[in-house]
Amino acid sequence: MEIASAVTVALWSQPFPIAAIVTFLCFLLALFAAVRLVSVPFIRRTKALQSEGVGTRNCNCTCSLNGGVVIGGLDPRAEVTSSTRTTMPYLNGRVVEVLEKTPMVVTERQTGASMMEQLVPEITTHALSYLDYPSLCRLSMTNSLMRKAANDDNAWKALYHKDFSLEQDTVTPINGWKAYYAATRTIMNINAQFCNIIRERSLQAMSHFWLNADYVKCIHASGEFFSGYNAVIQSWQVAFNWEQGINFQVRDVRARVLTDMAWVSMKTYVDMDTGPFNVTNVYEYHNGRWYMVHHHSSVMLIVGEVEEQMAHG
Repeated sequence: MEIASAVTVALWSQPFPIAAIVTFLCFLLALFAAVRLVSVPFIRRTKALQSEGVGTRNCNCTCSLNGGVVIGGLDPRAEVTSSTRTTMPYLNGRVVEVLEKTPMVVTERQTGASMMEQLVPEITTHALSYLDYPSLCRLSMTNSLMRKAANDDNAWKALYHKDFSLEQDTVTPINGWKAYYAATRTIMNINAQFCNIIRERSLQAMSHFWLNADYVKCIHASGEFFSGYNAVIQSWQVAFNWEQGINFQVRDVRARVLTDMAWVSMKTYVDMDTGPFNVTNVYEYHNGRWYMVHHHSSVMLIVGEVEEQMAHG
């Protein structure tokens, strides 16, 4: 202890060791201050970029690492179309290129988009034209995207031409082709009911089928003409009592539907070896349903008979 105390007193009694220790401490303080001056602005800048969305998880920067370009938070395969780059040092000595937020435009791949969203409208309409009426209605009930595609006017126009006729290509329905398709389908079903009533010879059903008005008209294939509701129903009663059972086929049905009126033309074949009957039916819309107001049936003359009649004339 005495030796140590003597050494300590000897050292502190000399001015050089004291100056050296003080100088060393000052050097350490200066070095610590210099490191802090360099590192603090960088840390503040990094935190500022992270708070603006330029971070490790979801940033808008472009890093040149290992010879490749990576855009933080985006698909590495995304295309940078316009940008302004600024550089800043990275801790490991590499360079990070930061894109300015305002002029940057990034085109990303629509990885979440469905196939229908990526199709052009013409292709979508063509694809939907292969669906029938029930399938197109079911498709519209799946989701909002399918409902929008299934309600497309061009799709219903194509379906109308496929199911009914190509004659009305220049028609512009007031409520769109979907409503026009539904109205035409309704008239077709009502006209089919009329044919079934004749096959079944149901006078009661025929009485409810016609509009009870004095202006209704009926011309049978025999050429007899009847006007007024009572006369028309009596003519059908005579026809049902006289004829046994009629099993005929219907071909070439065409319909035209307006707001409160519709007419249907068709050909009926009692015997496929003989000529058909030309039939025209007219309907009116009253009190929420369609009624028949006119029926005209006539024998279609074949070409040879027409020429023979013209020769005799």
